[in-house]
Amino acid sequence: MELALPLWFEIAAFVGLTAILITDLVIVYRRPHIPSTKESSLWVGFYVFLALAFAALMFFIAGPEHAGQFVAGWLTEYSLSVDNLFVFLLIMAQFSVPRKYQQEVLMVGIILALVFRGAFILLGAQLIESFSWIFYLFGAFLIYTAIKQAFSHDDDVEQRESGLIRLLRRRVHITDHYDGAKIRTMVDGKKAFTPILVVFIAIGTTDLLFAIDSIPAIFGITQDPFIVFTANVFALMGLRQLYFLLGDLVDKLEYLKYGIAFILGFIGVKLVAHALHTNELPFINGGHHIEWAPEIGTTTSLGVIVAAMTVAVVASLIKLRRDGRKVEVDAADDTSSVTVESRD
Repeated sequence: MELALPLWFEIAAFVGLTAILITDLVIVYRRPHIPSTKESSLWVGFYVFLALAFAALMFFIAGPEHAGQFVAGWLTEYSLSVDNLFVFLLIMAQFSVPRKYQQEVLMVGIILALVFRGAFILLGAQLIESFSWIFYLFGAFLIYTAIKQAFSHDDDVEQRESGLIRLLRRRVHITDHYDGAKIRTMVDGKKAFTPILVVFIAIGTTDLLFAIDSIPAIFGITQDPFIVFTANVFALMGLRQLYFLLGDLVDKLEYLKYGIAFILGFIGVKLVAHALHTNELPFINGGHHIEWAPEIGTTTSLGVIVAAMTVAVVASLIKLRRDGRKVEVDAADDTSSVTVESRD
């Protein structure tokens, strides 16, 4: 029997998550540094443990359906957050952000992501409550996003950010050099903005775009605003440490975007099927529901999400390993050729 989540649990969750985020923010502000692999691993493991512990609490308090929805939503948002990391890597590289200050930039990005996603969650919940047919739009949008994700190129992001830079430099006096993590500095006795301003705007724009993609995706798994919001928060927690843990590996997971595209497409189809099953269509069957439309349960969704990400990551790692071996063989062949030529 499924129970409603009690109010005390929701309040305690919000208070606890806020305390953790503030603590993380204070640590970054007081001690900007490049975290080691061990430190990053411990933090990522800690946040994953918190998410699973939270799911376990939901299981005992409200039943397996709520817990399953949270885990499926968390994994979906986590996969999209990893994809977001790739764009962050491009932005950091393009603006040559000193690695020491990348933690602060990432923390600002996470806060902006929470604000944007919170706003879209409230808007999405209101739209669903007022207009149940919005599932058709959400589903179509996710299918379109899945196709765009599968066939997108890295150059698209770089060109968009380059256009943003050109626009800002025409409008605002921006220096060519960083002054720590300061947004403004003094140049020849005059105040000017540092490139960190452009980085923050670029990160914020990216967060906004990903919020537009991610919120319809998780509403395809659950319509409970509390689960939607907490799944997003847990997906973003530890993202900063994951950035330093994975580093350039995110860029090398070649098939990751296809796994994410498959997940988005699957949830899009699920939303359309749900809408067909629950909404009356006046122009079909005399205004009746489409009874044959399948209802995809939480367990099925969770299995598909886990399988898609596992296949994408494993396939990427296999290809990465094969490419590394090929490089070693080619290097060995080149060395042998040089040795033979020198003997001749």
